[in-house]
Amino acid sequence: MAYLVDYLEIMHKNIDLRGTPCPVNFVRCRLELQQLNHSDSLQVDLDRGEPEEMVIPGLINDGFNVKIVSKEDDFIRFIVIINDK
Repeated sequence: MAYLVDYLEIMHKNIDLRGTPCPVNFVRCRLELQQLNHSDSLQVDLDRGEPEEMVIPGLINDGFNVKIVSKEDDFIRFIVIINDK
């Protein structure tokens, strides 16, 4: 239960990118992240397959910390945590 409490305490913003094609989903995610402060986080729902394979590595390459919350048959939910740079 402590994990759930920690998860809820850091949640600041949600975005649902299911049905959004590549590379628009990556661009929309990055635009949302630009609006957040260094201690904020973003929960993202994203289609499985190509979107998952492109967006998550792209965010990691850009220096973000990505934590997978759940994997469903048709979408994945993850949290992007803003790192100090």
